[in-house]
Amino acid sequence: MSTALGNHILVEFMNCEPHIMNDVAAIERDMVGAAQKAGATVINSTFHHFSPYGVSGVVVIQESHLAIHTWPEYGYAAVDLFTCGEMNAWISFDHLKECFGAKSYSALEMKRGSVNLLTRNDFDISTMRQKAAEWRNPEFFTRNVWFTDKDDDQALSLRFTGDVFYDVQSPFQRVRILESYKYGKMLALDDMVMTTEKDEFHYHEMISHPALFSLTNPKNVLVIGGGDGGTIREILRHDSVESVTMVEIDGHVIEACKEFLPRIASSFDHPKLKLIVDDGIAFIKNAQAKSYDLIVVDGSDPVGPAEGLFSVEFYTNCHNALNDNGILVAQGESPKFNEKAFAELNKTLQQIFGKNNAPVSLFFVPTYPTGMWSFQYGLKGNVDVRKLQDTTRVDSFVESQGLRYYNEDIHEATFATPNFVKQLIK
Repeated sequence: MSTALGNHILVEFMNCEPHIMNDVAAIERDMVGAAQKAGATVINSTFHHFSPYGVSGVVVIQESHLAIHTWPEYGYAAVDLFTCGEMNAWISFDHLKECFGAKSYSALEMKRGSVNLLTRNDFDISTMRQKAAEWRNPEFFTRNVWFTDKDDDQALSLRFTGDVFYDVQSPFQRVRILESYKYGKMLALDDMVMTTEKDEFHYHEMISHPALFSLTNPKNVLVIGGGDGGTIREILRHDSVESVTMVEIDGHVIEACKEFLPRIASSFDHPKLKLIVDDGIAFIKNAQAKSYDLIVVDGSDPVGPAEGLFSVEFYTNCHNALNDNGILVAQGESPKFNEKAFAELNKTLQQIFGKNNAPVSLFFVPTYPTGMWSFQYGLKGNVDVRKLQDTTRVDSFVESQGLRYYNEDIHEATFATPNFVKQLIK
């Protein structure tokens, strides 16, 4: 007979792989795996990713629990392994040491609940035993895993299944497809939510239709970025468009979305599309002058491969590649989340296109930090995206195409800006 009720191992894993220490899905997988390898019965797992980094979580097992908190910036994890019965927690320890890539560690083992110091109580547990007999193990456990898109000051968290359908570190960024409970499958680039199945239409309809309905007869369109495919899907709804050139730097984004987000990535085989996997910044630099009616810059936040999409040189080259009555529309950040990038981009567009030719469009995407997002425009010649010329055409198009966000009222309302936004772009 055991002399203690439980065995408690307190572990410090040091010099671990930092990116693993910041990966909530990997941590949850490894902690559950550690319990299962030791023969434990998993009841529940709850894990959360903190802003700006760090993971906390617990795996509740029939034999007690495994808990963790990580400090990725130090390559450090504090782990608590508590077991009762015959389970050998050192098996869990060995598994985690290998998974985390720990180069050093310390461990303290303690016996909990010394039997010779305790007195057993007698109490009626017949009702509890009856209920226990009626319960059947469903052979799965509840998972509570949270993905967080954040900066140093604020964050958005989505509960997801813990499953990772696609995970590739490309030469440019980490590309992942995860599945959230509320918004379905989602594309994440370097831990930033790019698009989800349930709210992608907010973004993709608004980046394309206001500009296209403001042009008389748009034929040639250039899309820079947009690897999920949603933007080209919306553009190719317009019969007047004869050619769409799409330049996406990361082929892994296209590959992931074609396989796991097929409703968004539904137009990659369209005969009007010319797909180029290359650097859009270099492409526009060498583009022929006045060759496009519409240029859409569908990039991510101004970090990594998208950083150059926010430069004066890049937008000057876009201006040169537009025809005399062309429109540029660009992912413009949030005036509540990334105020500096939002204001600086507008200032750049005002300098290049003119003060009155750089309007801002505001719209809402629930899975983007703060929910409020923007597109920013550059207008050439006499074209003006702010006023619709043919509302009948819009109404007919919206109905026939089954659009879910864009309509005539939204078109004009999207260019109405609150006073705090007016102050930002003065």
